[in-house]
Amino acid sequence: MSHNDPKDELNAIHDAAGSFAPAETAAMADAADAIIDEPQAENAIEMREVEGLSQGQIVRRRFFRHTGAMVGLFVVLLIAVIAISSIGFTLGPVTLPGWWKYNYSELNDIVNPRGAPTMSWPWDEGGFSIGDHPMGQDEIGRDIFARTMRGVQTSLVVMLVIGAVATIIGTLMGAFSGFFRGKVDTALMRFTDLVITIPVIVIGAVLGKKLGGADPIPLALALGAISWTGLARLVRGDFLSLREREFVDAARVAGASTPRIIFKHMLPNAIGVIIVSVTLLMSSAILLETALSYLGFGINPPNVSLGQMINEYQGAFNTRPWLFWWPGLFIILIALSVNFVGDGLRDAFDPRQKKIPSSRKMARADARAARAEARATA
Repeated sequence: MSHNDPKDELNAIHDAAGSFAPAETAAMADAADAIIDEPQAENAIEMREVEGLSQGQIVRRRFFRHTGAMVGLFVVLLIAVIAISSIGFTLGPVTLPGWWKYNYSELNDIVNPRGAPTMSWPWDEGGFSIGDHPMGQDEIGRDIFARTMRGVQTSLVVMLVIGAVATIIGTLMGAFSGFFRGKVDTALMRFTDLVITIPVIVIGAVLGKKLGGADPIPLALALGAISWTGLARLVRGDFLSLREREFVDAARVAGASTPRIIFKHMLPNAIGVIIVSVTLLMSSAILLETALSYLGFGINPPNVSLGQMINEYQGAFNTRPWLFWWPGLFIILIALSVNFVGDGLRDAFDPRQKKIPSSRKMARADARAARAEARATA
C-alpha cells in the first residue's frame, strides 16, 4: 500500500482529469472516491468494534484476537501445567506431588538398548504407546522425561524471577530519571551505562562457584539485577513525554505529591511499554539461563536445567541424539511462545498497530452501511 497522503493523490487525480475523455474522467473520479473511502471504511469498522469500550477492554479485545499470542499463551500454560503436575513441585514448606512414577534424580535399570525412548507412534507396529521411559534414559538410567520437566520448571522459575526483579528496578530507575531530569537523570543514566558493561558471564561464574549454583533463585536474582537497563531507558523516554502532559500539570496544581504523580498518574500511562518490554525480556531470560548453564556457569547438579542437560549430554550427540531432542525442543517452544505473547501485547497496547480488515469484513461493513442508509431514506 502507498504511504502517500490520500488528499495529495486526490488532488493529483483531479488536476489530471481535465486532459482525459469523459469516460476516463469518470473512472478517475471513482478511483479518487476509493482513495478516500478505503481509509474511512477501515476507521469506521474499527470505531464500531471499540465503541463504548474502555481502554482496558480495548486492549484485552485486541490481545485475545491476536492468534499468535493466544497460541503462545496456550503453549506456555500447557508446558507449565505438565511440568508442575508430572513430577511435582516444592516451594518452601509446600510440596505438590506429581503423577509421574520416576524422579529426575532416580537411577533405574536400562529398559531399551542404549536407553532409547520407549514411546511408539500410531504408525509403528503395535500402535501408540508411551512405555516406561517415553523420552528415553541417559547412560546411568535416569528418566529423561522427569529430567526435562525439572529443567522446564527451573527455566520457568528463572524467567519469572528475572522478569519481576528487572521490572521493579527498571521501572523505578526509568521513572525517577524521566520525571526529575537534571542531575538525577544524569546520575541514574550513568549508573545504567555502568551496569550495561558488566559481563553476564561474570555473574553466572560467581554464583555458580561461590553459591553452589544448585538453587536457581540466587542466579535469577543476580541476572535480574543486571537485566533492567533496556527497560529503564524505555520508561525514561516515556516519562519524559508524560511529564509535559496536561494531566500532570493539573495534578501539581491540585497539590498532589511527587510520589502520587509518579505512581498514580504517570505510571499507569506507561504500563503498556513496561508490560511489552518485560514480556520480551522474559523470553530472552530463558535463553540467557540456557546459555550460562550450557557453559557451566548456570545451574549445577544436583539440580537440572535445560541448558545443563544439553551440556551434559553433548558427548552423546552422535550415538543417542534423543538426549538433545527434548530439552532443545522445550527451549525453542518456551522462547517462541513467550515472544508471540509479547508481540500480541505490543499490538494490543500500541494504537498505531492497526490490523487491516479483510475483504470479507469490508464487504460486510459496506452491506451494513447500505442497509442503514436504506432505512434512513425509507
